[in-house]
Amino acid sequence: MRPNLRPCLLALALLAPLAACQKPEAPEAASTATAPSPADAAFADLSARALEAWMRLSPVAATQAGDHRHDAELDDLSAEGRRQALETSRALLAELDALDVAALSRDNQVDAAILRNRLEYDIWSAEVLQPWAWDPQVYGDLAGSAIYGLMAREFAPLPERLRSATARMRLIPGLLAQARANLDPARVPKIHAETVARQNSGLLGLVDLLVVPALDQLDAADRRAAEEAIAGLRAAVVEHQAWLDRTLVPNARGDFRIGAELYDRKLQFALLSSLSRAQIRQRAEAELERVRAEMYGIARTVLADRPGVPELPDSPTPEQQQAAIEAALELAYAERPARDRVVPDAEAALAQATAFVREKDLVTLPDAPVEIIEMPEFQRGVAVAYCDSPGPLDRNLKTFYAVSPIPEEWTQEQVDSFLREYNSRMIHLLSIHEGTPGHYLEGWHSARHPSTLRAVLRSGPFAEGWAVYTEKVMADAGYLGNDPLFRLVQLKFYLRTIANAILDQGVHVDGWSREQAMDLMVRKTFQQEREAAGKWVRAQLTSAQLPTYFVGAQEHFDMRAAAEAELGERFDAKTYHDQVLSHGAPPVRFVRQLMLDEPIR
Repeated sequence: MRPNLRPCLLALALLAPLAACQKPEAPEAASTATAPSPADAAFADLSARALEAWMRLSPVAATQAGDHRHDAELDDLSAEGRRQALETSRALLAELDALDVAALSRDNQVDAAILRNRLEYDIWSAEVLQPWAWDPQVYGDLAGSAIYGLMAREFAPLPERLRSATARMRLIPGLLAQARANLDPARVPKIHAETVARQNSGLLGLVDLLVVPALDQLDAADRRAAEEAIAGLRAAVVEHQAWLDRTLVPNARGDFRIGAELYDRKLQFALLSSLSRAQIRQRAEAELERVRAEMYGIARTVLADRPGVPELPDSPTPEQQQAAIEAALELAYAERPARDRVVPDAEAALAQATAFVREKDLVTLPDAPVEIIEMPEFQRGVAVAYCDSPGPLDRNLKTFYAVSPIPEEWTQEQVDSFLREYNSRMIHLLSIHEGTPGHYLEGWHSARHPSTLRAVLRSGPFAEGWAVYTEKVMADAGYLGNDPLFRLVQLKFYLRTIANAILDQGVHVDGWSREQAMDLMVRKTFQQEREAAGKWVRAQLTSAQLPTYFVGAQEHFDMRAAAEAELGERFDAKTYHDQVLSHGAPPVRFVRQLMLDEPIR
């Protein structure tokens, strides 16, 4: 799953409804369907009107969701555009408040809770957090997504998509002008300004990669219009780059740390979990110690009888534990891909993981295509890989498993650090997490649920937690022949999940320095310098997203334990996995309540 929700997705996510865009049922199913209750009918009506409004107000998100009525339009982030969006959110929340939620079906109670959370998040973000005033990523991501969402997938004939891209390229200069008008350099963190200044030209790279080579598909008039739009966009990007370099970066004075009050509120919205910040920290620190102890046990096994290894006592000191785990990990680091083989090796690993899931019959496999691609330049710099599923209203389109290539300008030392982290076994884990049975598989199942609300508002903790959960499932099932070094690397990967949760609040609440962050990542959780350095940047650029992996995974582990306790010997992994995924991807707490017949809270 993508490492951060783009602003355009956030805008749509605020109000994407439940019933208006449910998949059509077969005629015979419809003829026997039970009529909805008055409360459910009212909720469906509210949802339908919400969807219509927000597809119109968030055209880029509408494209990504698979509603292509507004493909030639662009989001309006001017003061008036933001006012309209905020008023719409307030009006919809007032209507939701007036509904008798207790009278809804259990599924609609879940969707009403998700919708309420999204609307309240939207209002709070607009009035309190105000990212439009201090985060230039809002505008860069929106501009890139406006083009990428049209050109990356074949949802319509190429000439039609090119004409929509032409219309949006005409509008993007206005969006960049809105950025210059809205952003207050005194509130913009330096790291945000510098990151966007580096990424800005990537928008033109995206146009040159996806749009320019396809222009011969247009007739003469449309081609002239596209070329004029591209020329105007090039000039606008150059103008914007000058402002970034001469005005924003030199005058950026904001603090990237959002502080305890904002962080706690944002965390509640982002997770929709019962765990508080303090509980997350306590549980993460306990898991850190437990997993390190398990890794030490594996290290003793793989290092036994090898010459020159560290001491391996039954009860090690912290220093002895550290040395033994590091020595064992060196055995895994020795097997790594060549500099130019990261993407091909990820593709081969995905095929192998898929075959293993089929052989072990762990979960129902998707029948929709997936393609591994090099990550587009405008999306690089936050994570090394992500899964980009098609919109819930698009059908039978590819999922993209995007992997960032090693930058050409990196020194050999930087490359070696990166490939030690993304060694051959880690590439397998990355393909499990982003591909099968992780995000790609989960996204396919989610899109099959009849609630478009759940498909569009896929819970980050559910999706990321599922992906982390499946890493353990694959190791437990004996992937790569029960290789102990694979298990060791899997646990190291899980340590990264744990570290993410601690790091995020350490940075944004506790004021951690780079040195403190690097100590957690490099020494305590064994990450390589390049990986840790990138995560330090990500922790500054984002907030309340990094904990989604850990919180979601803990909730998935807890839910499975509860199901196993209830079913005993009748528990079947595939049946359980398919049932979990059959509910779409709402926050895990709701899946548990639906599956175990608990009250919807």
